[in-house]
Parts: sequence; C-alpha cells; structure tokens
Amino acid sequence: MTSLSCCTHRPIIAAWVYTGWHKCQERDSRFGAEWTEWDMVIGAAPHFEGHAQPRFPLYGPYDDSLTETAERQVAWARQYGIDLFVYGIFWSRGKRVLEKALDKGFLGAATGFPFAVMWANRMPRGVRPVKAVKQPVIDPARLVYTDPDDFLNFIRFVCRQYFVRPEYFRIQGCPMLAIFDSTFFIRQMGEEQCAHAISLARKYIKEQGFPDLHLMAVNPAPSWFAVYRSVGFDSVTHYVLLPHWKGEYLQDYNELAEERSASWHSFAKQTGLAYFPSVATGWDATPRGVMHTGFHPRQYPWWPIVTGEHPQNFSRFLSHALEYTMRHNKPPLAFIASLNEWSEGHYLEPDSRHGFGWLEAVQEARKL
Repeated sequence: MTSLSCCTHRPIIAAWVYTGWHKCQERDSRFGAEWTEWDMVIGAAPHFEGHAQPRFPLYGPYDDSLTETAERQVAWARQYGIDLFVYGIFWSRGKRVLEKALDKGFLGAATGFPFAVMWANRMPRGVRPVKAVKQPVIDPARLVYTDPDDFLNFIRFVCRQYFVRPEYFRIQGCPMLAIFDSTFFIRQMGEEQCAHAISLARKYIKEQGFPDLHLMAVNPAPSWFAVYRSVGFDSVTHYVLLPHWKGEYLQDYNELAEERSASWHSFAKQTGLAYFPSVATGWDATPRGVMHTGFHPRQYPWWPIVTGEHPQNFSRFLSHALEYTMRHNKPPLAFIASLNEWSEGHYLEPDSRHGFGWLEAVQEARKL
C-alpha cells in the first residue's frame, strides 16, 4: 500500500493525466496512420490579437506509450512536488482505447510512483479537429451506457489490472476510483439501479480482501447534488472547474480562480460528501476546432477562452486548494488539471512559453 493513503500531515497533490498522445488503431482508421493529437496542438492558430497559440512542449511532441516518456514525467513529478497521477481510462463494455499510455508507458516503466484511475465514461471524439455544425456538444455516439452487470465487469477488470498493484492509491485502505461523467452515470441507469451497481462493486471489492471501494464523483451537476451520497459515492471533485461554459468569450484567470475557490465549501455542504478541490492551469481548447474567420462559434471547443493565465497566478490558486484540503479533508487531497492535456490548454509539463514555470509553481505553492 502506498504511504500516501495514510498521509494527513501534508497535502497530497494529484495530477489528472490525459492518455491521447500515441497512435491507436481506432484513430488510424479515421485520421490516417500518421495522425496524432499533436497535429492539432502544433498546428493551432491564434483566433485574435494576443491569443497565445500555438502552445507546445518545450522538448517537442512525445509518444506517451513509451516508458521513457513516463520515466521523464515521474522524474518531474518527484522533483516538483506532485504525489500522484490519476490516469483517464476509456472503457465501453470491454472496449478500450488509448490504453497504452498507462499499460505500456507508465506501468512498463515500473517507477513505483503512486497512481489511480478515472473512468472516462465518454469515448474520444470521432472527428478532429471539430467543425462548427448544429449538433449536440457531446455526440450521442460517444456516451458510454452501463448497467449493474457491466459495471461489475468493469470493476473486476480494474481491480485485476490496477487495484492490486502496490503503488495504487488507496484512501483508508480502499482503492480510489473516479468516474468522469458521474451525472450521466447516475442518470442513464436511474438512482435505484445505480445504487445497486455500486453495492455489487463494493461487495466484489471486499471479497478481494480490500476494506471497501472509495468511489469519487467527478464533475457533479448541481441539480443532482442530493443524490450522490444516497447512491453510494464517497467524495466529489472536478476535472476542470475554471471557466463558465456559457459565459463571456474571454474570461480572466484570476477572477475565475477567486470565484471557484469560494465555491468549494458549498460543494461539500450540498452533497454531504468530502470535496477535494481541483484547480487548472488554464483553459483554451481551440486547437481541437477548425479555424473560423470572422466569428467564434459559441460552443466547445472554440468558446470560452481563459486569458491571463500565468504560473504565478496558478501557484496562488493551488495554494488556496492546499489550504482548503488540509483544513477539511482526510486525506488532504487536491487535484490539478492537468499533467498534459495540451489540446485543451491545461498542462504542467514544460512548455515553449514558460519553460518549467508550471511545475515550479507547484513547488512554490507547497511553501505558501
């Protein structure tokens, strides 16, 4: 068991990890064998004067399915004060995509670094970059439906593949599992079936010798706050809690950080669960959309854009999250979005704008 699971005297900093930086068969069939998401990142263009695009890694594009990539990421994490990686994993009734970053890269590197997984219960987009057409922001074909039997199969898989590893992150001995679209998870099954699915999962986990499962709801919808605890979730958090998705086109980082910091306590109060704060380095998903001259489609990925992001501003935001979680949570866990989601404009890895500034900001926040 990783010692992090018992750590209460210092904050635990977790970074979400995006696994989209290697070739996979499904993407080869849609975009061509040479396509990777780096094509969009490096080819991104500014949409207005002063728009900071493109943004790309200081050391260039990489393949996250390689062990040397994971070794470099872990070395940076250890040096600058990141304690835990939480990998997004795509699963739909046994189908997996973009799994090589975790299974081959990270686990193949055998660094012993603590990790956990978040079920990305929404499959990757089928068209890149996105065109502005009249359709739902989330293509219905991407939604991942489950049921009690399927969810139990998923739990069996992640337990066998990940939970049993000594470096897997546990809270009070319980393996932590996050669910990305937690609201859809509840809504598509209904409260009764959802509660049943979670109870089956807990029963299985206990049969494997664990005290229980720690189930974390990501991106909880306010209209469902009262439901998360009753169906069986243990805690709540967010992936990216920064911009107002239907707000102004350009939104100021510091104003957003102040507003979001003030909301953390209410999430815990309204859900009746521990809220682990999540902060982001920024938000700008425009690389994922086709460039439109003369107008800005009022939807993802073109709208909104966060401006004024800077390592110093991020460090203050993170320090507030660490203060909050030390005061209210056991363990005192906080999340950062993210280690490397370059195409959405939130990442910690060294970049061409600030060098190691984002990582140094993490180190600095621990001192505040």
